Amino acid sequence: MAVAFRANPPADGEPRELVVEADGDRAATRASPAGGSVVIDPVTGEVLAELASTSESRPTTWRSNNGMMAGVRRALEIDPQAVLHVRLDSKLVVEQMSGRWKIKNGALADLAAEARSILSGTPVSFEWIPRAENSRADRLANESMDKQASFSR
Repeated sequence: MAVAFRANPPADGEPRELVVEADGDRAATRASPAGGSVVIDPVTGEVLAELASTSESRPTTWRSNNGMMAGVRRALEIDPQAVLHVRLDSKLVVEQMSGRWKIKNGALADLAAEARSILSGTPVSFEWIPRAENSRADRLANESMDKQASFSR
């Protein structure tokens, strides 16, 4: 599915927008849970980066955060001045990162603090999307679990 938030490229001097879609997943039949993310140019729909990482056994929320942070880091490597639009199918992560919901788990609070540190000074918005609209990031997390390996391309 193509993502299009802008009909036109940014005007001169206006920052570029990048979209990060992220997901965390764990299947009972696979040894390693994983997070996946994709960085997209919303003007062209071009996929600029695909990332996935396996992790120790952690809650899906942790893997969603981890996948999101990997995508955000890559987006900022691509364009440090970009405005980021982060899309996840985890309502919990979206609401916590938006500051609307409290983070009660200490490990998740630390992870969210790390994400906020990475995003410091970066204009960012978070959007919850239905799982069916997050198939690219989900596919990457599944590929990482199948291969039991992290990758970036």
